[in-house]
Amino acid sequence: MNKVDYDRALYYTHRSEWDNLLILMVRTKDDLLAKRIEQFLHAYHFSRDYSTIEQKMYTLLRYIEHANLTAFEREPLEEHAMKI
Repeated sequence: MNKVDYDRALYYTHRSEWDNLLILMVRTKDDLLAKRIEQFLHAYHFSRDYSTIEQKMYTLLRYIEHANLTAFEREPLEEHAMKI
């Protein structure tokens, strides 16, 4: 897991930097993150229903939060494993 990707996704979403979010979608190794970004950007550019856009954005943000929490929980375990 690359925590930097999740931080960037959150930053780009917050700042409405859609071009950078698209580049991150292509470069990330996390398939679920890429899929969530793709769904959000597609809804943002092609949907006329604001509730759909809002739903996709919240889905992306919930996934970023989940991934960050998971990465944070695993971090001490990975550091301990490296010492052994």
